[in-house]
Amino acid sequence: MSRSRAAGTRWETAIVTALREHGWLHAERRAMNGNHDRGDITGIPGLVIEAKNVRRVELAQWVDEALAERANDGADVAVVWVKRRGRTSAADAFVVMDGDTFMRLLTQAGY
Repeated sequence: MSRSRAAGTRWETAIVTALREHGWLHAERRAMNGNHDRGDITGIPGLVIEAKNVRRVELAQWVDEALAERANDGADVAVVWVKRRGRTSAADAFVVMDGDTFMRLLTQAGY
């Protein structure tokens, strides 16, 4: 396994661990699906999570990727969970989404 793939696997595992510790017991890493990718983390119905553990930040590309995965999965929400340099906890990371997704989440939360 390449060094970058190993880092990605560790990051996906950290996200799954954090989700499970916070009550999403069915969270798990998803097998790769090639051109019909449906995100990196599954187990929360209606949600696609794209995990990123890279040096170069490319938010627009990542959000576009997550939105395509959302369409492939038939999900309602897609986010990108980005590892923060120098931190190991998924709780210290950044979760990125487009404005439309954010406004839908606000509405669903009752705001």
